[in-house]
Amino acid sequence: MSHKQRLDLQLLMKGLASSRHQAQQLIRAGKVRDGNGQLLDKPGHEVSQELELQVEQPPRFVSRGGEKLLGALLEFPLNVEGRVCLDGGISTGGFTDCLLQHGAARVYGIDVGYGQTAWDLRNDPRVVLRERTNLRTLSPDQLYGAEEPLPSLAVADLAFISLRLVLPAIKKLLKPDQSEAVLLVKPQFEVGRERVGKGGVVRDALAHVDALKSVIDTSRSLGWWPKGLIASPITGPAGNHEYLLWLGDETLADFPVLERLVAKTLA
Repeated sequence: MSHKQRLDLQLLMKGLASSRHQAQQLIRAGKVRDGNGQLLDKPGHEVSQELELQVEQPPRFVSRGGEKLLGALLEFPLNVEGRVCLDGGISTGGFTDCLLQHGAARVYGIDVGYGQTAWDLRNDPRVVLRERTNLRTLSPDQLYGAEEPLPSLAVADLAFISLRLVLPAIKKLLKPDQSEAVLLVKPQFEVGRERVGKGGVVRDALAHVDALKSVIDTSRSLGWWPKGLIASPITGPAGNHEYLLWLGDETLADFPVLERLVAKTLA
């Protein structure tokens, strides 16, 4: 007689999900069936350990954020292999997961909240997680040991705060004069409330351009120059169009014209 086990745990044990949280998401989203095609939609339902389970298109990353960063890594000539990185707002861990899958040696994950990061990332020895931590007040000596190498690459997917307010903090946590960043620019958090439309969506093209310009101008004041810019391959939860901005110590000649990129994105 075969033993029974919770469905979400079965997915995790059989390698069909990277965390229990992801397993529960897949089940509730109707992505899990048995070998006969029967839908299994209750995470706590106990099933035989011998039952064949099928998952429809399991996600590559622990959250949608990973797909966004992947778009930047595929577009920009940016090598992550072997690098120490800083994730300025790790949350569930989509950006961190993407970095690790592309060979990052270590990722320092900072989050003002608690308990959001995927279980498998919390237990990954390559991830140094600092929860309940305000990025803006964090100093290098609070985060790194005396002999530990400083990150040379930062990524950030932040909400409810302008990147302009956190860029100085991110810059000082990286290796001096040898650093890069990939930022998810969200116009809804860069422009005033009066320019945010119904449902929290920014639809005005000029507002998008102004949001990008303001982040780029702040970056330049810190000695960071725009090296690449693309529209995010997927929109935000409310349908907002977002952008991935690559910054470094030098600019590139073929940086896109903001107005053209925005017009193409919103078309």
